[in-house]
Amino acid sequence: MNCLLWFFYGLPIVHPNSTLVLTINGIGLVIEGAYIIIFIIYAAKNTRWKMLGVLALEAAFVAAVVAGVLLGAHTHEKRSMIVGILCVIFGSIMYASPLTIMGKVIRTKSVEYMPFFLSLVNFLNGCCWMGYALIKFDIYITIPNALGTIFGLIQLILYFYYYRSTPKKGKNVELPTVLTINAVTSGNVSVTIEN
Repeated sequence: MNCLLWFFYGLPIVHPNSTLVLTINGIGLVIEGAYIIIFIIYAAKNTRWKMLGVLALEAAFVAAVVAGVLLGAHTHEKRSMIVGILCVIFGSIMYASPLTIMGKVIRTKSVEYMPFFLSLVNFLNGCCWMGYALIKFDIYITIPNALGTIFGLIQLILYFYYYRSTPKKGKNVELPTVLTINAVTSGNVSVTIEN
């Protein structure tokens, strides 16, 4: 949803001269579309139908936004404002989604459920887009990405603060075992374990 709205925002009919926003989010849509198709192919039947329902709701929402903006707003400024506000809302939600994991990190004093590289990329993505937005003076790109930079930095700080208190998992390798029953005599069962 977020990527689709940013793609719409980058179109020349909404916000002219946003080629970078358009191309990056277009590529993102292709990658996310491939991921969703693979997920739906291999998902259980109930999950597949739930996801298709969610996708249908998202498609209906985006179609309503596109129709409303194109038919109701007749200047680039109005179109940019309407779609930009929606992008700020959904972009902020995307960047704020790790807050639940950050709460779990603080409660458990463990970074087990917060991958370092995801936090790092979240921070770097926010920084890059915030830098671009400041160069272009685009408030709608600046707000969610400034929040993303702050949330990413908080995640990294939490990661380094709680990293040492996270229990380390050993690198134990469990070998596969095969159980066979050799004989059953007088109620005793003999089991041979082959490695």
